[in-house]
Amino acid sequence: MSDKRTTVEDMVGELRDGMTVGLGGWGSRRKPMAVVRAILRSGLRDLTVVSYGGPDIGLLCAAGRVRKAVYAFVTLDSIALDPHFRRARQQGTIEAMELDEGMFYLGLQAASQRVPFLPTRAGLGSDVLRINPGIRTVRSPYGDGEELVAMPALELDAAFVHLNRADSHGNGQVLGPDPFFDELFLGAARRRYVTAEKVVEPGALLDEGPVQSVVVSRLATDAVAAAPRGAHFTACVPDYGRDEAFQKRYVAAAADADAWAAFDGRYLQIDEGGYQAAVAEDADAAA
Repeated sequence: MSDKRTTVEDMVGELRDGMTVGLGGWGSRRKPMAVVRAILRSGLRDLTVVSYGGPDIGLLCAAGRVRKAVYAFVTLDSIALDPHFRRARQQGTIEAMELDEGMFYLGLQAASQRVPFLPTRAGLGSDVLRINPGIRTVRSPYGDGEELVAMPALELDAAFVHLNRADSHGNGQVLGPDPFFDELFLGAARRRYVTAEKVVEPGALLDEGPVQSVVVSRLATDAVAAAPRGAHFTACVPDYGRDEAFQKRYVAAAADADAWAAFDGRYLQIDEGGYQAAVAEDADAAA
């Protein structure tokens, strides 16, 4: 079995302008933020970003990297809305595909199963169909004749997820209480990338947690990279919680152009090591 270890920079280096990119996690929890920061540094543009959204979408909108966002929500959890996404949506600077959470899930599942759509009652009688006129309905071929939403597959050029642990073969482990739908993001993508707090040798994942915690198979992974604190400022339980102080700083800075320029310069216009050092320096200063 091959050693799939690489770096976040090399992963992002495989992306191209205009791609459809899936980002795992949920809201402000276990987001592949080291990857997001690398995309910000890369200069990539015109991306379609598919996400149960949080600051991943917000930061990419702030930097002008997003052409279209596909999402069931975009939230910071303890803060209701991401300010950069909200501004982009209100000003119409991005295209948007707003979906019911269940529809979003089925879109990933359809892509994972390599079928063009999956039927669902979710969305019927709602404005989801009105604002997404391209989503069609189908009629059951059986005796009931029920009309159902045909949720189209959300096919991805690339997907990134951040996990607690991975091994060098690409198996991935979640030690927190919720794996979310990361395996479906990987299943829906042509190129599949895992970042993790720690990459261990094959066989060592069971030293970290039970077999049930290994939720990503090496068969669904093309590359894996170690990214310590790579979900910051979102949570990666049990390794660390959400950095609420930093998240509040992020939201406050978004309200003012000069404050955002200062935030961007201190945290985002530097490499990942510089980012983590700046965050640690702030934490020490506040202690």
